[in-house]
Amino acid sequence: MTPRFHWVLPTGGDSRYLVAGGPGVGSLSARGDRPATLDYLSQITRTAEQLGFTGVVAPLDRWSEDAWLTSAMLAGTTSRLKFLVPVRPGQISPALAARMAATFQRHSGGRLLFQVDTTTDEHGDFLDDNDRLTRADEFLRVLRALWQGEEVTFHGEHIQVERAALSRVPQPVPPVYRNGPVAQHADVHLTGGEPPPTIADRIERIRHTTDHIPRFAIRLHVITRDTSGQAWADARRLLAALEPNPHNGSANRMVTVHGGGASKLEVYPNLWSGVSLVPGGADLALVGNHAEVANRIEEYHAIGIDEFILSGHPHLEEAYWFGEGVLPLLRQRGTWPNPSTSGLATAR
Repeated sequence: MTPRFHWVLPTGGDSRYLVAGGPGVGSLSARGDRPATLDYLSQITRTAEQLGFTGVVAPLDRWSEDAWLTSAMLAGTTSRLKFLVPVRPGQISPALAARMAATFQRHSGGRLLFQVDTTTDEHGDFLDDNDRLTRADEFLRVLRALWQGEEVTFHGEHIQVERAALSRVPQPVPPVYRNGPVAQHADVHLTGGEPPPTIADRIERIRHTTDHIPRFAIRLHVITRDTSGQAWADARRLLAALEPNPHNGSANRMVTVHGGGASKLEVYPNLWSGVSLVPGGADLALVGNHAEVANRIEEYHAIGIDEFILSGHPHLEEAYWFGEGVLPLLRQRGTWPNPSTSGLATAR
């Protein structure tokens, strides 16, 4: 399958640093050097579409603007770009989510990608991991049935529905992305950033333990430049700007020990763990010149990763670095066709 690339929207604000404000500003600050205005986010979405990204992703965290409302407002600024919008089953009913998805599909021309997030809800969802997964399964069972035009009555352990139905089903039915254990109701399995051998083992286990084999997507940060030295210099700059965080002793030790030695946090060729020092982002970053980053992309793709969810600071400039540096190389190698000039533009 041809790889697809998505770009993360900085709906909590953007910065030239891993945390808003850079030196002199606390690392848990939610303020960005560039506020998440609709004008700025529109600029990023139009850039992502122009460069050939398949979609953009609105984060789901306490620091960011609402993902659904922001995505809906941005959809009108583009014509091809898809929007990966997350929901947490503990925050919304499946009937309401199904209706919102159907409305989004009609008004956007079928450009919704639907993510079910099973991570802990910071607003008071106290279910343990197993219960959250059970609830997500129940949520998706109801959601899928509603999208097929069924009237649904469902009495589960966590979700209760009586005669729910949609007046109009979504066209097309959006693909479902999901983190956590792979379920029969998901189309794409989301995984955090890990080196290719680890990801390969995970994909192999999943394919041997389930009859339903979804597509696989990975979340990564990216720092790509014309030369490897330039890329690692920027990684050192990001690391040097991090301030001690009183809530994360292990991160403090890593910053203190490694200081500006960003390459010491390279856990695999061109994979840097420095971005994991900041909560809420990616676990690993692709760091290197454009050819090196393209090589790692192809290595991930060869083991079964079909979709890449990427970010960079600042998000506008880094989208250009990746879109004008790495994507043309992948196209020249025959790995990736630009969706704005191929049939992938209408693929689900």
